[in-house]
Amino acid sequence: MEVFLQLLINGIMLGSMYAIISVGLTLIFGVVRVVNFAHGELLMVGMYAVYLLFLKFGIHPYIAALPVVVLLFLIGVLIQRFIIQPLLNADEHIQIFATVGLSTALVNLALMVFGADLYSVNAPDVRRSLEFGSFRVLIGQIVMLGSAIALVIGLHAFMQKTTLGRAIRATAQNRNAALLMGVKVDRIYVISFGLGAACVGLASALISPLFPATPTVGTYFVLTAFVVVVLGGMRSMYGAFFGAMIIGLVDSLSAYYIAPDLKEVVYFAIFILILIFKPTGLFGLGRGTE
Repeated sequence: MEVFLQLLINGIMLGSMYAIISVGLTLIFGVVRVVNFAHGELLMVGMYAVYLLFLKFGIHPYIAALPVVVLLFLIGVLIQRFIIQPLLNADEHIQIFATVGLSTALVNLALMVFGADLYSVNAPDVRRSLEFGSFRVLIGQIVMLGSAIALVIGLHAFMQKTTLGRAIRATAQNRNAALLMGVKVDRIYVISFGLGAACVGLASALISPLFPATPTVGTYFVLTAFVVVVLGGMRSMYGAFFGAMIIGLVDSLSAYYIAPDLKEVVYFAIFILILIFKPTGLFGLGRGTE
């Protein structure tokens, strides 16, 4: 029983990591209606930025979160403005090719600059474990869970209570109606893409002490994030959070009870079943984002 409870704890902590990445992906798709296949590479950029700040200035990754979030927001703004915006009225497959091309370009740029070596941030305080009876949890995992909860609640409050948040929701629900109400939709798209990228910036600062940075580090996380987003609902931030928790639990339990090499098979099987039987996801919305 103790092993099972420890696996549940591990699954929740793992799910919180997926949640922070997936919320940004959900925000971008829910508003801009673009599936960003370069989302994982933005995570990779953020992890390298955290590593460089740690290496050159000795900045702790949690403190580096602020400049990296700002950096990723600006990168997201530039991507939306100069790559996605000109293609908004193009066919969806053109938009997909553009983000896939950006993903490939970022991976190869990282290979040119950093090579294929692993770069780790040495933060022993983050990797220190706390014991609660017979259960152990890393401090970094606790911070990750708290950050995921705060991020989802904060974004929800922002969307519901602020003028900009309501403009984003209006744009997500009906672009033409928002235009008629005086909402500058193009600006909302830029801000929304930037916010989605900023979420990845936060994730990169929290993940860096636990996982090394490599040019392909984003691939694994973003594939899981797509499963999470589809499971939770493509336009629901709360759905992304709870979907991430489900996938985290599935990951932890299947790795122990089935085989570590087969855990991806299990949740990708869930991914296919959701697409077949409930394509809007478990918490999916008809329109808009929340």
